[in-house]
Amino acid sequence: MATKPPEGDPVQDAPEVTDPPHAAAGLAAIGHTLKAAGRQMGVVRTARTLLKVNQKDGFDCPGCAWPEGDKRHIAEFCENGAKAVAEEATLRRVTPEFFAAHPVADLASRSGYWLGQQGRITRPMYLPEGGDRYEAVTWERAFEIIAAELTALSSPDEALFYTSGRTSNEAAFLFQLFAREFGTNNLPDCSNMCHESSGSALTETIGVGKGSVSLDDLHQADLIIVAGQNPGTNHPRMLSALERAKAAGAKIISVNPLPEAGLERFKNPQTPLGMIKGVALNDLFLQVRIGGDQALFRLLNKLILEADGGVDEDFVREHTHGFEEFRAAALAAEWDETLTATGLDRADIERALRMTLASRRTIVCWAMGLTQHKHSVATIREVVNFLLLRGAIGRPGAGVCPVRGHSNVQGDRTMGIFERPSTAFLDALEKEFGFAPPRHHGFDVVRSIRALRDGEAKVFFAMGGNFVAATPDTAVTEAAMRRARLTVQVSTKLNRSHTVTGAHALILPTLGRTDKDMGATGRRVVTVEDSMGMVHASRGNLAPASPYLLSEPAIVARLARAVLGPGSKTPWEEFERDYAAIRDRISRVVPGFEDFNAKIARPGGFTLPHAPRDERRFPTATGKANFTAAPVEFPRVPEGRLLLQTLRSHDQYNTTIYGLDDRYRGIKGGRRVVLVNPEDARELGLPDGSYTDLVGEWRDGVERRAPGFRVVHYPTARGCAAAYYPETNVLVPLDSTADTSNTPASKSVVVRFEPAAESAREPTPEGRHGRPGADTQDMAR
Repeated sequence: MATKPPEGDPVQDAPEVTDPPHAAAGLAAIGHTLKAAGRQMGVVRTARTLLKVNQKDGFDCPGCAWPEGDKRHIAEFCENGAKAVAEEATLRRVTPEFFAAHPVADLASRSGYWLGQQGRITRPMYLPEGGDRYEAVTWERAFEIIAAELTALSSPDEALFYTSGRTSNEAAFLFQLFAREFGTNNLPDCSNMCHESSGSALTETIGVGKGSVSLDDLHQADLIIVAGQNPGTNHPRMLSALERAKAAGAKIISVNPLPEAGLERFKNPQTPLGMIKGVALNDLFLQVRIGGDQALFRLLNKLILEADGGVDEDFVREHTHGFEEFRAAALAAEWDETLTATGLDRADIERALRMTLASRRTIVCWAMGLTQHKHSVATIREVVNFLLLRGAIGRPGAGVCPVRGHSNVQGDRTMGIFERPSTAFLDALEKEFGFAPPRHHGFDVVRSIRALRDGEAKVFFAMGGNFVAATPDTAVTEAAMRRARLTVQVSTKLNRSHTVTGAHALILPTLGRTDKDMGATGRRVVTVEDSMGMVHASRGNLAPASPYLLSEPAIVARLARAVLGPGSKTPWEEFERDYAAIRDRISRVVPGFEDFNAKIARPGGFTLPHAPRDERRFPTATGKANFTAAPVEFPRVPEGRLLLQTLRSHDQYNTTIYGLDDRYRGIKGGRRVVLVNPEDARELGLPDGSYTDLVGEWRDGVERRAPGFRVVHYPTARGCAAAYYPETNVLVPLDSTADTSNTPASKSVVVRFEPAAESAREPTPEGRHGRPGADTQDMAR
């Protein structure tokens, strides 16, 4: 039976800590899935909804972007996907009466967990200038408010249009179309904070900023390297693909500062034997120090060059550029420096080399552990060098696999959500719609925050997401948002960004993936692109949470009509009425989408073209795949300090907090914990169970403090620590970013530890410790 939301924030003063398990999924995952879904949806709605997740006639999971094979299971979802669906399909509702009872100051004092547990927003809400709480407003009035602010700007570049990865292809295409017809390329998106480094490195080296493998390639690989990624929590269905590859003879190397249960042993809940015994996935665990990955791959490349027959000379000669310069740099790699940078044993690196040389078909998968450092782009280029040496791009069972963490984040970029669009894309847009889009670059996420901070941007419009909680340097970001004239959030549920506003603010409630989208032409269908370039339809099956909700395409279309007026030649009314009309236009603007409507009518959709994979053709500046030779970098940490990485718990999806546990790390009932190697903890005088303040150190000399964290002795790499975001985003300097991509360096934060004052354990936002008299009934959620 569905339950009511918690009345107060759960107390988190004393999280329980046990030894972390060494296996993931299994019967426990089934139990947690059904329990979480039942709380939000009840039994009947749970069955009706979950059986449609990721089915060919159903809806795409709003969680991660992992692909589905042609043959689907009846239960084609994971535990965290089910939690994402349950949170969206919840029976809980946030009504105008709720907002009347909760001033913004009260909402701002609540944790992100509490806000998200209240349910679906049912009406457009407006926070007037000088007001203390949101009030209901009509859609017409909401668009009038936005239009008045946008048309009063001195320049279109004073507006920012942010996109979350949940946004469909159709909505994303319309959103960028509106922004550019309005006159700006200020289209920051969540990619700027995650895989921007991947796109930057891959575009330069192979000519396409996406992965080059399919699900079938994973099944055929001889060797799969999983670097800087925790699939057991962040992409759980990937474990099934690794299990299948393992059964076919593949070897698996994981490269990570933390041991992760999912890669140690996977108990597949789809099979009886899997639930009971499971299968060990890791053949080799390289427990690398944070930021040591570039040095590791550089030394492996040197060893490949020195090995007899290690290099695919035909491939290098015919398909690559820059080999000699790279070769000289690689051969200069030194064992001592590599061992210092990585913290690894020589024997383990040599074993990884032997596994590499024994493999003809190698795939390297990665996620945020590689993308959120100063030298992330150089690191991913080095991964590409590693694969190019072996001829492992454009070969079945081989290639690059950046694993996207948000459903359709890749599709949004394909649709033109990018502050630095290509000339070819803008030319196609101009030809199709008859207006001249702006050609100068816009602002990414970090530059958008600076623009708000400095008064250069005045209107912030977010298509989904939780910008304030997702971004770095929390104090700076929140102060910047409060300088805006107007902030607008298109949302399904409450989050922190609704409480940190401009002079006035709007919340525009929208349909979710699970909701039926009914229009004048009947049931409307949207599309998404997964992490491997498959595009398919998504059809919600539930009645919307409220009759006052609009779809994202409808919101953009009505916004455009209100702002651009009758002078716009774009058929916005037609686009709202019929999404097929949007797809017809996409088919003439975006390569690979020809006959778009016909292609998505096929069950399972279609695969976008990828020249390196399909033809071994590399559309780079040189016309070939490019070797690169960047200097090796790795973080240097002063004595008495540790290098902190921010990460997710298992009860979390991006900034959405499902509960206060992280059972794969042995944490229950609290999120303000810091994982520290026991030897480091002893040297620093940090007993297990003690409380500490985390204080960031960076070259600007600004003190950034995250107070009141429980120390947990944990088997992380020496010199390294880990703690959950968004609680630790306060420690990440706004200007600490990756070279080239400008992605926040959230995995490379130098911290010192100071004893926590008793006041640090008092209630504060983002669940610092709950509040006096707080409700404890939902602590395990």
